[in-house]
Amino acid sequence: MSITMIKNMFENTRSISFEVFPPKKDGEFDKAFEVMDKLALLKPDFISVTYGAGGSRSGKTVEIASYIQNRLGIDAVAHMTCVGNKKEQLLQVYEALKKENVNHVLALRGDRPKDMSDEQFASRDFAHANDMMLFLKEHTDLHMAGACYPEKHFESFSMESDLNHLKKKQDAGAEFLISQLFFDNDFYYGFLEKAEKKGITIPVCAGIMPITTTKQIGTTVTLSGSAIPKALADIFATYGDSPEDMRKAGIDYAIRQIRDLQENGVNDIHIYTMNKPKMAAEIMESIYR
Repeated sequence: MSITMIKNMFENTRSISFEVFPPKKDGEFDKAFEVMDKLALLKPDFISVTYGAGGSRSGKTVEIASYIQNRLGIDAVAHMTCVGNKKEQLLQVYEALKKENVNHVLALRGDRPKDMSDEQFASRDFAHANDMMLFLKEHTDLHMAGACYPEKHFESFSMESDLNHLKKKQDAGAEFLISQLFFDNDFYYGFLEKAEKKGITIPVCAGIMPITTTKQIGTTVTLSGSAIPKALADIFATYGDSPEDMRKAGIDYAIRQIRDLQENGVNDIHIYTMNKPKMAAEIMESIYR
């Protein structure tokens, strides 16, 4: 595949992409590779691979991304964060990715590591993701994606401020964007209108996370800062005590979200799979019927 395939892919077709995370322990790689094998059968257009705060699992990210790129023949997008990395460390990660023929990254500031002092946080090499992007653009040949926030980043003063930062990411070399998860499509449609007025013209992938367990409510959802619409809150209230029913209802909600997005002209969907290939398969089967 051409290294410009992801950027060019958006021009003529709908896309479906996945996010996965690397194993936390070295002994779990075989299982992780099995998960990637199953996800590959669903033929996503690309797969993004996360890593821990401050790059604590960057080596594992490279290994999983390499497997996706080279063994499975699917373009891999390795997450790269700058909050806990110095310039030299980023270049080391770049060299590791280059060696494995991984040419795309999702450039993120990342979450502040719990053990990072106020002094370390204040003196970091890159304050924002767009600062890292400018550095990567100058010193590497990576193809970069950026993150966007339909309900604004929780640290931003306003949506206007957030969009100004997003425009800087585009100007710094971002070729496409992947959105934070959201559960109310109206927020997303409003965000796209505002982004267009701000001059943001690169493709945006809508990030969809199926909520299949009550545990996700107190972790992922809370951390994302995403609003919970009544329809989703009703699912929690009705099925929260029944794991299997909760799973089915959560998947159905995500399917309805995706169908609505596609019917309203949103062509690029990014599914946060949580390394659950069966769930991803159920969604793919329903939206491609």
